Amino acid sequence: MLVKAEKAINRFSDFLGTLSAVLFLLMLLNVFIDVVMRYVLNDVSIAMQELEWHFFAAMFMLGVPYTLRTGGHVRVDLVYERLSAHKQSVVDIAGGLILLLPFCLLVGWYGIDFAHEAWSLGETSGDPGGLSNRWIIKAVIPFTFFATAVSGVALILSSIITYKANQVHHTDRGLL
Repeated sequence: MLVKAEKAINRFSDFLGTLSAVLFLLMLLNVFIDVVMRYVLNDVSIAMQELEWHFFAAMFMLGVPYTLRTGGHVRVDLVYERLSAHKQSVVDIAGGLILLLPFCLLVGWYGIDFAHEAWSLGETSGDPGGLSNRWIIKAVIPFTFFATAVSGVALILSSIITYKANQVHHTDRGLL
């Protein structure tokens, strides 16, 4: 059951990684069009410039759950790398439960009000010709933190599976 739950969550994280890659390609296309408009057609678009940072922010944030899922996140490997798989799983379980989940859920919870306020005020760009509906990019913040928490649950489940597998292995060898 733990393996099925982990795989389902990992599919969600993989989808977000794919979405992040698509946003990267859209950002590249946006930058290309913006550069051509600016230097070939001598036309500057504030909306295109703002769309660049919207794509970048969404790409970066939506890539975080995928990065966590694939183990590409930043950690201090000086100690962790030298630990056994059993001890690494204990570190991952404790870190996930004590640090990752509470932080992600806290930021996600407060981010809802942040996005809702932008939506209810009809917040738009402060620049003339900028983008409207600023709430969309602000809504990515709580979504990403909740998605990272979900990805963290998969990490914890994977660590529990590893812990149990190593515990059985150690018990079979008479080490526990």
